[in-house]
Amino acid sequence: MSCSEQLTTALDALDRAFASERAFPVEGCTFCYTEQDLAELAGPVHLISDDLIPAVAAEGPDHWDDFPRLYRRLVPRIVRPMVTGELHVDEELIATRLVQAGWTTWDPPLAEALRDVWVTWWRSALDTHPGGPVSVRDILGVITVTTGSMRPWLDTWAATRTPAADAQLADLVDDVMFEGEITDLHLGFHEEYHATPELLGWLLTDVRDRVIDPRLDDPYFRGHLGPGHP
Repeated sequence: MSCSEQLTTALDALDRAFASERAFPVEGCTFCYTEQDLAELAGPVHLISDDLIPAVAAEGPDHWDDFPRLYRRLVPRIVRPMVTGELHVDEELIATRLVQAGWTTWDPPLAEALRDVWVTWWRSALDTHPGGPVSVRDILGVITVTTGSMRPWLDTWAATRTPAADAQLADLVDDVMFEGEITDLHLGFHEEYHATPELLGWLLTDVRDRVIDPRLDDPYFRGHLGPGHP
């Protein structure tokens, strides 16, 4: 099974895992949402309009009486179009909202299904170049912010020694090296994850032999590494 097929399978499994989430009366900001919107959100998830989902996906917790429950119930309608590039909401904002909804504290079958999407989405991204509708940098931002850790994803990338993974690596380096962004790189919609020490250290050590970019040879960049780096 290809990585893209595995991703489709993981998204289908996400749908099944969250199908048991029950409807409940939704109360929220009536300035931003009509009574019809609130009634729609309280009804069957698959009947919620495609126009309403992005608005709710981006909305902050202060707009809802029970934000975690509402967001949890809508996860399949939010995550699938995000992964396929059809949600039209900043991916890192979705990551922030999932953290605010406390996704890691959900019942294990729900959290595990979502985590499996992150794993297969990442593998699929590294398996393809040119990439899919979401850039590898944005995917890395989502999975790093939601899980609170970048290193496992970088380890997967380091272990994936394929032409596609190397091409994605070259694209990322070209992106983050532009105007020295790598020296103060934050991930997340609110820049909540400081990525410079981990990512720069990884580029200068673990995968340095796979990156043809002389800019990384500049001693200046080592000054931005955290403690513990050579």
